[in-house]
Amino acid sequence: MFFFNSSGYMAPEYAMEGLFSVKSDVYTFGVLLLEIISGRRNRSLGSPEYSNIIGYAWDLWDSGKAMELIDPSVVGSCHPIKALRCIHVAMLCVQDSAGDRPTMSSVVLMLESENATLPMPRQPTFTSMRSSRNVDVLKENQDVASSNDATISLIIGR
Repeated sequence: MFFFNSSGYMAPEYAMEGLFSVKSDVYTFGVLLLEIISGRRNRSLGSPEYSNIIGYAWDLWDSGKAMELIDPSVVGSCHPIKALRCIHVAMLCVQDSAGDRPTMSSVVLMLESENATLPMPRQPTFTSMRSSRNVDVLKENQDVASSNDATISLIIGR
């Protein structure tokens, strides 16, 4: 099962079940933090393997290559330990389960304090990269024409 969220900023529990909490904003903050760090928009990675920045960031994080996420135009001028801490906090913010995400006040403390110990994030499941099978299916269907018909009704009051 793959999670699809048209904006890419909605917390999974809100997009799938309509449940909103204080942790929903934390998810959005995490996505924005990843965008700021990488200099890339959430949905415009230019790669068919990744549907969003969270899957891309997780793969780099998990393989020990998190520094590759940092925008190349600022990588030379940023402090590596602080940049890695921001990525770590962002990965905690985009956890699938609201219960696994920190509160916003905890996020602020994590970013302000270099002494705070951060828990290890879990792999986001809903936003992980597409399987190679799905990419193959997309490539196979490129030659198939599709038609999207829509009817628009305009209601005008008197």
